[in-house]
Amino acid sequence: MSSYKPVAIPTYPKLGEKITQDTLYWKRYKTPVQIKEFGAVTKIHFSPIQPCSYAVTSSTRIHLYGQYSQEPMKTFSRFKDTAYCGTYRGDGKLLGAGCEDSVVQLFDISGKAALRQFSGHSKAVHFVDFTSDKYHIVSGSDDYTSKLWDIPNGIEITSYKEHTDYIRCGCTSPLNNDLFATGSYDHTIKVFDGRTDQSVMSMDHGQPVESVLLFPSGGLLVSAGGRYVKVWDILKGGQLLVSLRNHHKTVTCLSLSSSGQRLLSGSLDRHVKVYSTMNYKVVHSFDYAASILSLALAPDDQIIAVGMTNGVLNIKHRKPEEKKTLQSTAKRHPRYRVFVRGKDYMPKQDDIFVSKPVKAHLTKYDALLKGFHMSKALDAALQVRMKRPEVTVAVMNELKRRGTLKNALAGRDEKELSDLLIFLLKYLLSCCRPVFCNP
Repeated sequence: MSSYKPVAIPTYPKLGEKITQDTLYWKRYKTPVQIKEFGAVTKIHFSPIQPCSYAVTSSTRIHLYGQYSQEPMKTFSRFKDTAYCGTYRGDGKLLGAGCEDSVVQLFDISGKAALRQFSGHSKAVHFVDFTSDKYHIVSGSDDYTSKLWDIPNGIEITSYKEHTDYIRCGCTSPLNNDLFATGSYDHTIKVFDGRTDQSVMSMDHGQPVESVLLFPSGGLLVSAGGRYVKVWDILKGGQLLVSLRNHHKTVTCLSLSSSGQRLLSGSLDRHVKVYSTMNYKVVHSFDYAASILSLALAPDDQIIAVGMTNGVLNIKHRKPEEKKTLQSTAKRHPRYRVFVRGKDYMPKQDDIFVSKPVKAHLTKYDALLKGFHMSKALDAALQVRMKRPEVTVAVMNELKRRGTLKNALAGRDEKELSDLLIFLLKYLLSCCRPVFCNP
């Protein structure tokens, strides 16, 4: 006589987010700190040196915040109109900014008044950045021009007017002192060399360009505009490598992790997408309460700062890594080694292994099925219907297979039948319809 075979409980796929290493990494950021600014936060830039302070450009002010401060350490408010693009120099000692009144201003972090004011544009200056040699500053304006300025002498070195619409973004090369790129609403990205009088490369994004970013190696350039994020190979003459369309509205800002292995994009659809730069697949996503205008990641990846259209600055700090301490084992009773004796013995080739038969412990519904108590087995399965509905389904299928399901349901009162029908409506009728069908 064969032994009783327990009911096989099927496993079903669980709905929900797939847990990956990236999910665990990006979810290690704490509950955000939210700071209300005077207007929409159009630019966030972290100081490249420690301690990691950051500049926040909003309305007619630029606030400097410390790594953990919720109040500004310093405020630059000497702008006649809206300020744009507050950007640190590579040594963290100077801050450059544009303005609606067409002037490029240069500030000392330790002072308040502007060290330099560069006048030459005729319309608002939306883009300002420093070259890698720290002695020059680049600007882009709504007058369709981009200019290169000399900081020590306070003069204009060269001017380019190749764009046919507003210049709203740009970046400088981290390796080449003379190389910089600008993005315009004429759908193009142009790469300039300060030693020449015209652009050396031009790429068509296909949409008004809102943000551009150069990789630390200087070989790849990323542009954002419309719903698209595009990656270009500079070393191959501006060849398009990949075009990403993961946002539902205009992509407004880009940022890169310190390792260069993760690319972040923020959009008006209130999402920040994290891409792997190996295959450019989305590995994580953040949701925010309002449309995103600016995004920045600290040099050590410990802080994510996001600026929104409603004037809220959202700051997330990364939790410190948990140090695994070796827990000292409690003192065992002398009899403990009697129970573990021989557990770690490795059998040799000529040894004969004698094992004891393991007694199978049946669950309640299996024991009742083994004793042919069909109605009680169904009752036992219905007791766990809320926590483990797959068990209830498996027992019903087993009763149907045996042809005793009708007998198991007989003699039940209104309350028991009501609970059973609610269970059927919730689970079985949508996914296991054939359970009660006659063959």
